[in-house]
Amino acid sequence: MEIQSAKIKNQNDLEEIKKIFRDNNVELGLVQKTGADTYLFRSKIIDSEQKNKIIQVGKGKYDDLQEARFETVGPVIGAELTQKAILAVVFASAAIVLYIVYAFREVPKPYSPWKFGVTAVVALIHDVLVVMGIFSILGQLYGVEVDSLFVTALLTVIGFSVHDTIVVFDRVRENLRKTAGQISFSEVVNESLIQTLARSLNTSITVLLVLFALILFGGESIRWFVVALFIGIFSGTYSSIFNAAPLLVIWEEKSKNKLLSN
Repeated sequence: MEIQSAKIKNQNDLEEIKKIFRDNNVELGLVQKTGADTYLFRSKIIDSEQKNKIIQVGKGKYDDLQEARFETVGPVIGAELTQKAILAVVFASAAIVLYIVYAFREVPKPYSPWKFGVTAVVALIHDVLVVMGIFSILGQLYGVEVDSLFVTALLTVIGFSVHDTIVVFDRVRENLRKTAGQISFSEVVNESLIQTLARSLNTSITVLLVLFALILFGGESIRWFVVALFIGIFSGTYSSIFNAAPLLVIWEEKSKNKLLSN
C-alpha cells in the first residue's frame, strides 16, 4: 500500500504510521520512500477492512493522509513470477549457447564451439547466483523484496556478462588462428585475456560509475533495481576473466589429455 501525506516530516512521524499497522496486527516487510511525501508499505496480505481502518486511524493523526495506491500480490502471482523468472533465465541461457555455437562455428579444430558456449553460460549463471545470494542476505537484514524489476535486472546482467565473455572468447578464436598450434591453448587464452583486459575494465568501470550515481541520486523506486545491476555487472566483469576463461582452459586440457591417453 502506498500512502501520501505532506505532514510526515521525520522518522518519528514514520514510526507513528508503522505503529498504526502494528496495532492492527499487520506485519510490515518493507517501508520505502517513493516520492517527496509518498511512502510504500509492504506487508503480508490484508483485506479491505484492515486497509480502510489503517487509513482512517492515520487520518486522525494526519488529516491530509490518503491512500495513493493499494495492490495485493497473492501466493499464486508470486509463484507465477518465480516460474517465469526461472523460465526466462533458462531460455536466455539456451539461446546464448546456440548463438555462441553458431558464432564460433569456424573455431580451429580440434576445439569445439560447444565448449565456448557452455562455459560462457556457466559464468553467467554464476553471476545470477551472486546477485540472488546477496539479495537473499539483504532480504534477511533489511527486508529487501524482489519483484518484476529484479527479474529485469537479472536478464540485463546475463546480457552484460555474456558480452564480456564473448569479447574474450573472440580474441581467443583470432589468436588460435594466428598461432596455428605453435603455443599451448592455455598460453593463447592468457594472451587473449591480457589483450582484452583494459577494454573490459574500462567498459565496466564506466557503467559502474553511472550505476553508483543512480544509487545515490536515482530515487527510492529504482534503487534496488540499480543495486542488482551494480552487483551483477561487477560480478560479470570478473567472472569473464576468472571463471569463463579458466573453465574453458580446464575443459580443453582435460579433453586433450583424455584423447592422448586413448
